[in-house]
Amino acid sequence: MNKLIQSQALAQLLEIEPYTLLGLLLFVTYLFYRFFLRDASEERHKNIQNHFANITRHFLVLSLLFFTFLILNEVDTEWTHFRRIAPYVGLVTLMWGMIVFVKTCRLIVLQYLFMSSMQTGVPLLLVNIFSLLLSIALVFWTVSNVFGVQLAPLLATSAAFSIILGLALQDTLGNLFAGIAMQVDKTFEIGDWVEVVSGPQKTVGKVKELTWRSTIMDGFYDEVITIPNRIMAQAQVYNFSPKETPILRSVVFRMVHGVNPDQVKEVLESSVAGLSDIRGIPSPLCYISDANEHFLSFKIVFYIDNYGAQFILSDKVYRKGFEALQAAGLKMARPFIELHGQPKPFDEMIPPRAT
Repeated sequence: MNKLIQSQALAQLLEIEPYTLLGLLLFVTYLFYRFFLRDASEERHKNIQNHFANITRHFLVLSLLFFTFLILNEVDTEWTHFRRIAPYVGLVTLMWGMIVFVKTCRLIVLQYLFMSSMQTGVPLLLVNIFSLLLSIALVFWTVSNVFGVQLAPLLATSAAFSIILGLALQDTLGNLFAGIAMQVDKTFEIGDWVEVVSGPQKTVGKVKELTWRSTIMDGFYDEVITIPNRIMAQAQVYNFSPKETPILRSVVFRMVHGVNPDQVKEVLESSVAGLSDIRGIPSPLCYISDANEHFLSFKIVFYIDNYGAQFILSDKVYRKGFEALQAAGLKMARPFIELHGQPKPFDEMIPPRAT
C-alpha cells in the first residue's frame, strides 16, 4: 500500500458508478443545450459547441485512464511493479475526472445564463467564480480523503496569514466584489452602450466583458477602454440600450426666410420616416427651433435603437433631408460670419522685422 496515497479510499472513489454518473451528467448537459437553447445566436451556438468538443476530448482521456486503472488493479500479485503504479494512475484519473466535472458544471451554468440572453453575450465573471469555488472545494476534499490530511487544524492556525493576504489583495478583492454586485443589480449587460461619469471624467463605450478586476468596453473609434470595477460601482452609469426606451436624436436644417414652414416640416418628416433604421413609433417630428434675421432653424427629432450607430444615422437623416428639400425646391440658408469692430489695415497686421 502506498504510504502517501490511501489506495483503498482511492479505489472506492474510482468505481464504475461515479464514472457512469459523470457520463450521464455530460449527456444531460447536451440535452439541456438541444432543447432550451435553440433560439440562441450563431455565435452562442459556436461557443457552446466548442465547449462540448473540449469536454468530450477530456472525457475520452478520462475513459482511457479509468480503464487502465481498473486493469492495473486486476493484475496478478506477481506483477508487483505494475500494481505499484496503480495508485499514481488512479490519482491522475481522479484529478482528470474532477477537471471534467468542473468543466461540465461550468458549461451548465453558462448555458443557464445564455437562456436569459440568447442573442448577446454574458459576463464570464460569475461563471469563473463558480468554477473557482467548485475547484477549491474539490481540491480540499481530495486532500482530506485521498491523502488523509486534516485541513481543519491547518485552517484554524492560518488566521494571521489570511489577514495579511486579505490586506495585500484589498484592491483586487474590492474590484471582484464590486463586479459581483454589478452583476446582481444588472446595471448593464454585455453589448450595452453605457456612459460612465466619475467626477469630471466621462467615458462612453459598449460593454465587451466583465473580468475579475475591471470592465472592458469598446469606444466609438474601436479603442479598448478598461475601467476598474470599484470605479464602475461608485460612478454614475447611464445605460442607453434598454429595448423599452428608444434613444432620442435630432438634426437641424437652416432655411432661408420666405419658405413655407408647413411644407418644410412635411418634407423633412416624410424623408426621415422612409429610413428603415429610424423608429416609426414614436414618429419623427419637425418644428422651428430658432429664428433670427439670417435663417429659420428646423429641428427634426427622431428615435433610434442602436446608440452606437447614432452618428451614421444622423448622417443618413441629413443627406436624405437635404435631397428631399432640393427636390421640393426649398432653399437652405448659407453659412455666414459676423465681424465686430473696425478691421486694421493689412500693413499694420504684419509684425515688424527684428533689426
